[in-house]
Amino acid sequence: MEKIIGLATLGTVVLNSPAWAEQPLFVVYPPAEHETTAPQIFLIGTAPTEGEVLVNGNRISRSRAGHFAPSFPLQLGENIFILRYQDQELQIKVTRKSTAPPVPVGMAFAEGSLKPAVDIARMPGDRVCFGAIAPTNAQVSVQLGNEIITLGPQPQDIQLPPNSAVLTGENQPNFLEEAGSQYTGCTALPLVENRRINLGQPRFQLRVNDRSMTQLGPGKISVLSGTQFEIAEVIVDSGTARTGPSTNYSRLTPLPKGTRSAITGREGEWLRLDYGAWIRSKETRILSSSVPPTSLIRSVRARQKLGWTEVLFPLQVPVPVSVEQRTDSITLSLYNTTAQTDTIFFNDDPLIARLDWQQASPTQLKYIFEIKGGQQWGYKLRYEGTTLILSLRHPPQVKGRGRKPLSGMRILLDPGHGSENDLGARGPNGYPEKDVALIISQLLAEQLRRRGATVIMTREGDDDLWPHDRVEIIERTEPDLALSLHYNALPDSGDAIGTAGIGSFWYHPQAHSLAVFLHNYLVAERERPSYGVFWNNLALTRPSVAPAVLLELGFMINPVEFEWIVNSREQKKLAHTLADGIVQWVKPKLAKRSLVIYPR
Repeated sequence: MEKIIGLATLGTVVLNSPAWAEQPLFVVYPPAEHETTAPQIFLIGTAPTEGEVLVNGNRISRSRAGHFAPSFPLQLGENIFILRYQDQELQIKVTRKSTAPPVPVGMAFAEGSLKPAVDIARMPGDRVCFGAIAPTNAQVSVQLGNEIITLGPQPQDIQLPPNSAVLTGENQPNFLEEAGSQYTGCTALPLVENRRINLGQPRFQLRVNDRSMTQLGPGKISVLSGTQFEIAEVIVDSGTARTGPSTNYSRLTPLPKGTRSAITGREGEWLRLDYGAWIRSKETRILSSSVPPTSLIRSVRARQKLGWTEVLFPLQVPVPVSVEQRTDSITLSLYNTTAQTDTIFFNDDPLIARLDWQQASPTQLKYIFEIKGGQQWGYKLRYEGTTLILSLRHPPQVKGRGRKPLSGMRILLDPGHGSENDLGARGPNGYPEKDVALIISQLLAEQLRRRGATVIMTREGDDDLWPHDRVEIIERTEPDLALSLHYNALPDSGDAIGTAGIGSFWYHPQAHSLAVFLHNYLVAERERPSYGVFWNNLALTRPSVAPAVLLELGFMINPVEFEWIVNSREQKKLAHTLADGIVQWVKPKLAKRSLVIYPR
């Protein structure tokens, strides 16, 4: 079923009619029963322009088309909002939950507060720390084997906000005042060399005045052998390495399939590798060895293939690696590797001006590639046997002139979301982000083709694609640029009325220039508000094979900006401007190209 919705003087748009079409007053967010930890909530919806909409008896402001998105403070516990339009009434219950740590009840540790919470293993001599929340003025200790560790009270706890807080500009730490106290203490594990030792579950003891109680900790503690090593070998194409043992920690350079590294710690399902990163055990297989994996390296050789320079690093074992990009360089680090290098073969190259190397530490070797022109176009890492191959992408061979300035370029467009199970953000009247993202992507594809580009679309309709499906398309098709097109929303604590504009997101430094340029170009040329430019760890910004940028082209939840978003004339103008912006960014990047002679 379709319905034509008039948007004041801005024009019309064709929408698929959801449930709201049958009721004048419609609230798209939050649902009737909603839980949040935010200190406020916005109510996003619409009603006919005639008459008033009341929330708890008070009139709220609306856009010219009747849309609304007011914010209200929340108290801890239940908050009831009653919305009324003429004789129609809706009730919404929002329950605000506390983010403070649990507090102890009576003579007990706070529920779930004993740390470590999972089984852990460490190397001999490593430090292990314990934690508990208990009543103030208590005495807390832990027995581990034959050792007693005293836990001391800590000063006022500081809680860091979630990463999403930066999206609303509220990312300052919070000071927690709680009814209990946090107790912590650490010890060094015994220096057991020849075998793994299981120390069992720590026994926590709580004493207040003349009363005491004990409780076993939830996690067992083991000491790894210092002479018989467990080796993790990556068995997936791209092993996810992180700075800590959970998905809350930051990503590091993915580890190519075949990478081997000694395990120096375990925490639940996570393995700590000898160069410092953590990886999920399910992405590895475990081998045993009397020595940790290390390698020498001697000669290094580069070769050119169509569109790429491949650099081959012959190793004795596939060691962990990391990549660091800067504007004018890319640095490859090999861990657990020592150089015996006298000779490197590297011809003049369309992308690389020079290769340097240094033994940064006894176990870390760095290769520094100086970039021509200050723009990188993508890279890939893989192991073939024990040889690491770093593939560095050449600049696109653009042949465009006149009205076809992008001739020779391949540009991938990824319309955000895309199925009935993945609507994305929704406007005040229920219109889904997936539909408008597809419209703007199709309009942009037409404009790019007019300018000579070959366009690859991740979807042409309501395709049920997960983020990893879209990433796989990017990696398989290897476009020159990848743009993911979205429209925005906010966490519950945001201001849906006061937040609007273009946002641009990047991850790899090779995409930063494109993200900033397109953001500034759209803001200036279309006279739109600026939401900002963000480094962001998103699935569609992480592909390294090409500069990849995710654009948020406006806020679906902003009542006024939504009317601009769904206006067909404005959509065409936006697509035209975005295509022009891509041309303006590409031109100076490819103004000077080196002569490339490929070997026969």
